[in-house]
Amino acid sequence: MFFSQAIRSLQAIDYAALVRMVIDICIVSYVIYRLILLAKGRRAWQILLGLSVFFVLLFFSEQAGLVTLNWILRQVTPLGPVAIVILLYPELRDLLEGLGRLNFWGAPLHVVNRADMTETIEEVVRAATLLAPRKVGALMVMERETGLSDVATTGTEMDAEVSAELLGTIFHHGTPLHDGAVIIRGRRIVAAGCTLPLSDSPNISTNVHMRHRAAIGVSEHSDAVVVVVSEERGTISLAVNGKLIPGLKDDTLRTRLLEAFGRSPGKTGSRRTLTLGRRRPAEEK
Repeated sequence: MFFSQAIRSLQAIDYAALVRMVIDICIVSYVIYRLILLAKGRRAWQILLGLSVFFVLLFFSEQAGLVTLNWILRQVTPLGPVAIVILLYPELRDLLEGLGRLNFWGAPLHVVNRADMTETIEEVVRAATLLAPRKVGALMVMERETGLSDVATTGTEMDAEVSAELLGTIFHHGTPLHDGAVIIRGRRIVAAGCTLPLSDSPNISTNVHMRHRAAIGVSEHSDAVVVVVSEERGTISLAVNGKLIPGLKDDTLRTRLLEAFGRSPGKTGSRRTLTLGRRRPAEEK
């Protein structure tokens, strides 16, 4: 009797509707999860926590019979949507940009040619290891999927092939473009002397200087990979996805850059070294 009722109950289930419901719940749950990851560690996280406290107070004041407090909170509630848009404008913009990138859904996509980026990475690593011992500050922003044309317009257009020598010249003390950032797209330097957005994350230490804060900022607003050379310490750092990885050597920097662009470190081409005061071996006769 029990088994027959169970069989009839199973037969009465609308499996098509059940599958749609499960898919719906999974999609909504994953989107919420990605939104939490996007907001965590940024100013939006504190704003969302503040909104949570507001609604808890609203519910508690109504249940506890605190008429005056509940009335004040209800007067503020209609302004909530406008206030949220104003307060979370940078994060909402990043969210819309993220929805247009496949890596928001967990599947990174690189619009630049990966084979081309191997040579670019070699030149960037050579430039960083050349500038670091001299304590010459540098900001090298490497595009991935998100275009940085708006950032490039803040500097001087170049459209030159990437090379360690050219990067070293750009960031050399006394040149007009040494204080800004270089935007690299594929095998080309798009612009130099560019101004980057500063990060306003509350989790950044106070001893992080402006150059590194700018690197974190552009990596928060895009999926760019930023190589930073410290002018004070002569160290090399990497900013990716709003996080700063300090104290990198040439091998670790090369490995992390290759991984960021979907390349296996074991599949790199021949490494070239830069000898100060001499031509490269390939150029010597």
